[in-house]
Amino acid sequence: MPDASTERRVDPLESARRSVAAVWRIESARIVATLTRIVGDFGLAEDLAQEALADALAQWPEKGVPANPGAWLTAVAKRKAIDGWRRQERYDDRLAAIARDLEVDEASDELPWDPDSIDDDVLRLVFVSCHPVLSREGRVALTLKAVGGLSSEEIARAFLVSTSTVQQRIVRAKKTLAAAKVPFAVPERSEFGARLGAVLGVLYLVFNEGHSASAGEDWMRPDLSREALRLGRALAELVPGEPEVHGLVALMELTAARFPARLDANGDPVLLADQDRRRWDRGAIVRGRAALARADALGRGRGAYALQAAIAECHAVAASVDDTDWDRIVVLYEALGRLAPSPVVDLNRAVAVAMATGPDAALAIVDGLVADGRLAGYRLLPATRAELLVRAGRPAEARVEFEAAARLTGNERERKMLIDRAAALPSSE
Repeated sequence: MPDASTERRVDPLESARRSVAAVWRIESARIVATLTRIVGDFGLAEDLAQEALADALAQWPEKGVPANPGAWLTAVAKRKAIDGWRRQERYDDRLAAIARDLEVDEASDELPWDPDSIDDDVLRLVFVSCHPVLSREGRVALTLKAVGGLSSEEIARAFLVSTSTVQQRIVRAKKTLAAAKVPFAVPERSEFGARLGAVLGVLYLVFNEGHSASAGEDWMRPDLSREALRLGRALAELVPGEPEVHGLVALMELTAARFPARLDANGDPVLLADQDRRRWDRGAIVRGRAALARADALGRGRGAYALQAAIAECHAVAASVDDTDWDRIVVLYEALGRLAPSPVVDLNRAVAVAMATGPDAALAIVDGLVADGRLAGYRLLPATRAELLVRAGRPAEARVEFEAAARLTGNERERKMLIDRAAALPSSE
């Protein structure tokens, strides 16, 4: 019979694989960003980083994980770059700059590893990955790959597309960046607003896909939302003077605080009115309110993300749905609608109006959106109208709307919930 120590013995190669995976998730953005700055080619930088990972898998099982694994990987990749330049007769042109970086890396190799340290190279990488020259799908895939450290397989699972589709998007994005000669740099201050907006837009999109999955069997993909939040926090550290960055972080924190109560034991959705607020993450609420306070402290007014965060804050501090300050939420939605006009904002405002003054005024708003046609095919339009019709005492009409919403959603959990809501209502008055 093997003793306990034998049973606990871990295969060195498997242990190394786990270490490499953990380091890559935390350090990939910094490693690729540093290499991109040095070699001037995003694609080459990723190739060099992958070669360094292969060396780690070969050496760490025997030699152990170095004290500063991120610096080790970066130094190995830089030496591979030197070897490549030597073969291409470009050695002299690049040697001086890379040698200085290697000296810094070797000196820092003995320092304690700080995975939370962020430098300007990562900021540059974020802006390159979200460059406006790329398609929205390309920005999302490249950001999650290069900055988030996710594999193509993980991104594919998150967005329910094939791995080859994700890989094609990433390859196309890299080729587009190369063809457009996008510099590895933070944009000029004159371009900063538009470029930062693209970055925040990608993070917002990724977070929302995790919050309410557009398709698949799971209603939520919290890992995806947590990744967007992690990147948002990093961006807030890198550009602390930008209020909308703090506003987006606040919105994500306050929204993610409700995650523990949004699913029941079977993984089915639990709507806001039915959630056990004792399960909400109080730490996330504190962090979210602090981030919103930082945005306000900059004194430049609230943007679209900060206004949405303020709405989320109203929910976070209320003891129940009935105790929620719905009048304030209506005002905040009105301000958001003027700042960032959108039929989706109007639809959300209708829900708040219903809670503040009753369903009839809200139905008038929603019926206007139906007539407008811009939300045709959006499953939350009939779903919201259905809820309002229930409150207005028109259950048969509500049933029809729930059934329409169920046909429009690609998410299996949401479809089941909508069908169940419809089945509980009479088919005629």
